[in-house]
Amino acid sequence: MGTAPLRIAVIGAGPGGLYAAALLARQGHRVEVWERGAPQETFGFGVVLSDETLGGIERADTAVYAALCAEFVRWQDVEVVHRGRLLTSGGHGFAALGRRRLLEILHERCTGLGVRLHVRAPAPDPAALAASHDLVVAADGVHSATRERGAEHFGPTVTSGRCRYIWLAADFAFDAFRFEIAETAHGVMQLHAYPFCADESTVIVEMREEVWRAAGFDRCDEAESAARCAKIFEEALRGRPLHGNRSTWTRFKTVVNERWSHGTVVLLGDAAHTAHFSIGSGTKLAVEDALALAEAVAREPDVPAALAAYEAARRPAVASTQRAAAASMRWFEDLSGYVGQPARQFAFNLLTRSRRVTHANLRLRDPRFADAVARDFGCPDPETPPMFTPFALRGLTLRNRIVVSPMDMYSAKDGLPGDFHLVHLGSRALGGAALVMTEMVCVSAEGRITPGCTGLYTAEQGAAWARIADFVHTSAPGTALGVQLGHAGRKGSTRVMWEGMDEPLPAGNWPLVAPSALPYRPGVSAVPRALDRADLAAIRSDFAAAAARAADSGFDLLELHCAHGYLLSGFLSPLTNHRQDAYGGPLENRLRFPLEVFDAVRAAWPADRPVTVRLSATDWAPGGTSPQDAVDIAAAFAAHGADAIDVSTGQVVADEAPEYGRSYQTPYADRIRNALGVPVIAVGAISSWDDVNSLLLAGRADLCALGRPHLHDPHWTLHAAADQSYEGPAAPWPAPYRAGSRRPPTGRG
Repeated sequence: MGTAPLRIAVIGAGPGGLYAAALLARQGHRVEVWERGAPQETFGFGVVLSDETLGGIERADTAVYAALCAEFVRWQDVEVVHRGRLLTSGGHGFAALGRRRLLEILHERCTGLGVRLHVRAPAPDPAALAASHDLVVAADGVHSATRERGAEHFGPTVTSGRCRYIWLAADFAFDAFRFEIAETAHGVMQLHAYPFCADESTVIVEMREEVWRAAGFDRCDEAESAARCAKIFEEALRGRPLHGNRSTWTRFKTVVNERWSHGTVVLLGDAAHTAHFSIGSGTKLAVEDALALAEAVAREPDVPAALAAYEAARRPAVASTQRAAAASMRWFEDLSGYVGQPARQFAFNLLTRSRRVTHANLRLRDPRFADAVARDFGCPDPETPPMFTPFALRGLTLRNRIVVSPMDMYSAKDGLPGDFHLVHLGSRALGGAALVMTEMVCVSAEGRITPGCTGLYTAEQGAAWARIADFVHTSAPGTALGVQLGHAGRKGSTRVMWEGMDEPLPAGNWPLVAPSALPYRPGVSAVPRALDRADLAAIRSDFAAAAARAADSGFDLLELHCAHGYLLSGFLSPLTNHRQDAYGGPLENRLRFPLEVFDAVRAAWPADRPVTVRLSATDWAPGGTSPQDAVDIAAAFAAHGADAIDVSTGQVVADEAPEYGRSYQTPYADRIRNALGVPVIAVGAISSWDDVNSLLLAGRADLCALGRPHLHDPHWTLHAAADQSYEGPAAPWPAPYRAGSRRPPTGRG
């Protein structure tokens, strides 16, 4: 960046701010740091850094790297104590040191590089610093005054978690990273502990807000809190006391900013973003920010370009970490739902909670532990992956745990499935999945989403489906074929997806019906007619008639589509059901019609064949279906005889804001399964066989439905078996395809 040194101001002397100052000073820039507290004054005790972060430090500054390595405490094991039973998983690899010592090292490095340190000195206003400096780095923490003063530019969102936690310390070193659960009269509490020097450990005690209040911690000062926590976890602490460091009970705040810079002021570390402490990421992220910022300043031609490059480089990694941290935080918030699991499954669930550690990864780290978890699950031997174990639903036994998700193909004419559907479903049936689901099959012509949707409202359609079912059962024996029945409701009479998703037809539209006269896309979608009781009776009959035709066609399983904003889903959500009669209002009433339809379908469907229900467990919109609503809805269908709940989310209202990410819908399936004990099908951005195995072993799902992976590869399941060297009965290659059961050799590079 030119030849003249920059004048740089750093606000905040935490690890991120000091390390950024040191790196920028090494480049020859003139750096000043303001810190309102005393040198090395800090909250908390220990800091955990990953090998990846340490590698970046080593490349950027060998002096800091060497000083850190001289101080590190290292260990390999994670210990989980569950109802008095200690389980240990090895091979994880951690490095930690005291937070004060880290600050001392960075202070010394900054001093040696000529950084001017203003301690016990509040920083000048960021605008004033920007006027006198070329770059202002705001590393002033989670409560960043810089961020709040520039909120209109940075666009911050700060959300608080549902747990209270406190940072404490013990005067001895734990042998491992330890998680211990205490089931008290007030509720579940958890301890997170790890060593950070030869004779001290960080100890974090966490519990739900309501448990914290019930236990009376809201009335305890620091000393009382430390003493009571030490008593609760007396055995883990070996009878030793706990002490604080300006320690208070707080709720974790997740910070997200739309933009990380404004002009020449840039946010770094917790000022820009936070990630829950349960994945040990706060200091790690701040240090990695400092590395990226220094690299961008060195590489780019000017400050604006450097700040843009810094954010572009860091934002994807930070977003990924925040997703993992959010999953971990929610897992601990919902801990009471998991403590009833068997000890080893509980430990595996805890270790894989963020989805960054998986079954395959754990087998590399600690094969004995991973294989023991699989054995408890029901794997007959180490060569049988969890996904290739059978699962029974009523009279149907599925040979493995893979489902081809329902996917609308929009390729029918007058509701009639044709050769395309035979090839599409037939090829997936040959591909090894235990259960292949049709797209949503509509129960009436008026219930179609598009003119290209299939139906089961005529005898001709029933015969066409029978042809497909016969092919599946004859050519792919052991594969089950499921039908999903639904009615589009207010989302009907639209163009096929590739011509304009949710766009009304240019001509030939049919009237829409819904629980309430609310269009899906106001100003775009047609306004539906609110159903009256005669309409409800007719639609109920349509579903029953379609179920009877499905049975005659030879389907093995039936799924009732109560998700994604279609008709039955429209009754369940308070955002789409504004009725004032017995079918609207409280959840009990909103459930009434979907349950009536379920009962009619169940009565028309053979008693030995299973019926599942697909739900949207959240609307991803304020005022919509809550997590508890989703559990209550699932419980109601289970009580009426649903054999499994297929847990999806969203698509109920057009202005939704989904939190996309890997396996992003599975926490909702997890919650329903562990709250109710009913089988669940997990779906949503599950793409790898490793994810499937991990979800099953952790008790988050019983079956996993994959859609897009099966569009990419119709033989996804067979290829997953080959990748895992599995050749057993749960993934048989069709006789004509057996020659392809081994990956063909590739040419030499």
